[in-house]
Amino acid sequence: MPFDSNPKKEMIKSMTGFGKSEIATSERKITVETRSLNGKQLDLSVKLPARYRQFEYEIRNRAAKVLQRGKVDMFITVENTSAKATATSVNAELFGFYAKELQGLMESNGMSLSGDVNAAILSSVMRMPDVVSSEADAVSEEESAALLKAVDEALAAHDQFRIQEGGVLIADLLHRVDLIQSYKQSVIPFEERRTGVIRQRILDQLSQLAVNYDANRLEQEMIFYLEKLDITEEKVRLDKHCDYFREVAAGEENVGRKLGFVAQEMGREINTMGSKANDSDIQILVVKMKDELEKIKEQVLNIL
Repeated sequence: MPFDSNPKKEMIKSMTGFGKSEIATSERKITVETRSLNGKQLDLSVKLPARYRQFEYEIRNRAAKVLQRGKVDMFITVENTSAKATATSVNAELFGFYAKELQGLMESNGMSLSGDVNAAILSSVMRMPDVVSSEADAVSEEESAALLKAVDEALAAHDQFRIQEGGVLIADLLHRVDLIQSYKQSVIPFEERRTGVIRQRILDQLSQLAVNYDANRLEQEMIFYLEKLDITEEKVRLDKHCDYFREVAAGEENVGRKLGFVAQEMGREINTMGSKANDSDIQILVVKMKDELEKIKEQVLNIL
């Protein structure tokens, strides 16, 4: 097989999703709905009719392969669409047994068997276990195949919904990364001005003290002090983190956790820039960067 120099780009998916499918058989209509929100692990709740309980394990396995993470609710309902699906039969042997038992109890307690009492006995017997059963209790191959197909279609629709939501999310995240780098770039003129302002402030304070000082030693100390306030290294690292954020978003699968870690590293550099700023204009830009980063962190939590 020839090497593919342009591999398919992995799709960013949101953990918020919705899927629905309806499939009709000759006797029933099966509906499957799925809804999900963000979560650290897969927390799957499946609500289904008792007749489909035997398929729950298979349904959960199929859901886990597609959904992977998030708090997920799956609802499966079935509706009878033909008389055959609701047909019932009466177990004559059990009916007779329960009826005789109840009649015997009535007679042994001196109670008469009037028309109303017989009607009550009939009603009670019909509710006894296994007296009345549905002829369609067994799930046919047609119905089981329709059930699993409906599950697969709902999961596929859910996954497509997540992809669409993920596209919106990642576009917003990358826009905010661009804003952070734009604010970082706006720091540069204030940073250059800040050096002269700090230097002049120190000289003004010394002049007010009216003391003699070694100019060379002062210059050395001033250089040392200004180097401690330099944020060039932080800006370079912040740029690298922003570039890596874009790289991860563009070429990897299930990036939510990784993007969260990268956002944390971006926050470290922004915080250090703020602690070194020593300038109100730079602090304003740092606050704007922090605001965008907080929005990124919130949104990243919803990415698979």
